[in-house]
Amino acid sequence: MPEESAHTVERGLDGVTTEYRDVVVAGDGVERLLTELFTEHWDKLTVGPLIEGAAYEIQFAARPTVTMLDGYLTVDTGVWHFHLCVNDHRGAPSGELARVRRVARAAFFRTEGDSCAPSTWGLRLWNGRGEQMITILFPNAHCDENWRRLAEPRWEKTALWQELRRRYAGD
Repeated sequence: MPEESAHTVERGLDGVTTEYRDVVVAGDGVERLLTELFTEHWDKLTVGPLIEGAAYEIQFAARPTVTMLDGYLTVDTGVWHFHLCVNDHRGAPSGELARVRRVARAAFFRTEGDSCAPSTWGLRLWNGRGEQMITILFPNAHCDENWRRLAEPRWEKTALWQELRRRYAGD
């Protein structure tokens, strides 16, 4: 069972409320979480940075290959790939740069009040500068697999998010 995680609530300029439950980033917990997500649940996820003014909503067409090297998790589809520094990185020219590159915060989140969907369930990672590294969106109870609104919510679609949040954020 993970340590007790921090719980925070933020309200955006657009009025959207986001509730975060942090994941402990020390050790290999984030590596294990992401490996599980990208090897076992890849077909249910939408990934990419979601920042004001830009949203990369990428879905996988096939199971990616997941590897680790010097603290970097690589998720490779064969056509494109990305790297996330989720564990100790020894190849940086300085300890400070290694600290900046490594995930410094990871948190499961739920938003309320968005114009696209009433709620969104996800996981977000930030580096040592507080910059967003990636957002992973889980199946949405209000949307079908193509992100079209459903007439009635399907709450069972939040089961994966709830289970992983319980296991990795102690909740």
